[in-house]
Amino acid sequence: MPLIPEEPQIHESAQGPRVSPATGRTAPTPRPVPGPRPAAPPRPGRPGPVRPMPPVQRTPRDTAVAKPGPAAPAAPAAPSTPTIQLIPASAEGALDAAEEAVDLLLDSGRAPGEVLVITTGEPHPWAAHELSFGEAAYWAQHDAGDDVFYADASAVGRAASRPVVVVAVNGGLDATAATAATALPLALGRAGALLIVCGDPQQINSVLGAGV
Repeated sequence: MPLIPEEPQIHESAQGPRVSPATGRTAPTPRPVPGPRPAAPPRPGRPGPVRPMPPVQRTPRDTAVAKPGPAAPAAPAAPSTPTIQLIPASAEGALDAAEEAVDLLLDSGRAPGEVLVITTGEPHPWAAHELSFGEAAYWAQHDAGDDVFYADASAVGRAASRPVVVVAVNGGLDATAATAATALPLALGRAGALLIVCGDPQQINSVLGAGV
């Protein structure tokens, strides 16, 4: 059987220049691709290039502007203890000593409405006179608060507090001992700044303590 000669094979290396099917022109030889450029050194005083971080999605709570909270309430001022002043006097002279104390208070600039006078024995003549017109008129002057007010020890619970309270421990020692023991602590509670006690020092100290 006759042999058919094989067609000669054309190897890739032996091919001629490639021709573009569209133009028929020879393709230019590709140029070498330059490698990566070295990073430029950072400028003095400035940081180098930083890769930007992806944006963070903030919630309304993150973006809300903080508002100042309410101010803390001020601490209540501690109640001040009134100063206690003792004027030694006999039971018979306690009322006169109290009158002199009131005069000194007014002369020093105290307003008459700042002073309350309490008697443990016989009532002050002013109180006896005003009570003769009835208790309503008497206590109306107390409520007005524009003058010195004189009250019996039994009425201390009804009397309002005033900056200065003057107590006259008058009358007999035995008769007023129990009254003074009750009236003096109440008078101390009514005195805003100063408590003046006119009477027997031993009796007064036994009720209010040796510190007066």
